[in-house]
Amino acid sequence: KVNHVLVPLGVGNHFREWGINPEIIQELDWWDEVSIDSLKIALTPSRHSSGRGLSDQSATLWGSWCILGPSQKLYFSGDGGYGKHFKAIGEKYGPFNLGMIECGQYDKMWAGMHMVPEESVQAGLDVKANTIMPIHWGAFTLANHSWTDPVERFKKQANLINAEITTPKI
Repeated sequence: KVNHVLVPLGVGNHFREWGINPEIIQELDWWDEVSIDSLKIALTPSRHSSGRGLSDQSATLWGSWCILGPSQKLYFSGDGGYGKHFKAIGEKYGPFNLGMIECGQYDKMWAGMHMVPEESVQAGLDVKANTIMPIHWGAFTLANHSWTDPVERFKKQANLINAEITTPKI
């Protein structure tokens, strides 16, 4: 029921297998941009593996998204570890009205693929988000931290540096 399906490189195969019309699927590389009506949508870098099995690691591209309207801008990090790509995104597309930043399911073994909450706050600042919202926490237990640890640590760090945040009530 949509006119456009935008996905990172390699992900289009899944949508074609699910019966989505191939003519509406557009695969994007990092920094590619698509204009749809008054919106510009850009796929931007993220640090995360794309596989879920033993033989499909890095078979597709993982990314984050910038949705740029005429008067509002949204950044959606998806999952990903902290890195210099956040500053590059902020320089190219910021400032953002809202940055939805991954914050949860972290572990020392996954440092390259999931941020600890303090890094999530920094990532929001790096992309130049006026307001930062932690996402990817409180949904299910994958890591060994408590259910509320991500948002509690996120809020504590944001308060220390006076960052503007919003957290949905669950």
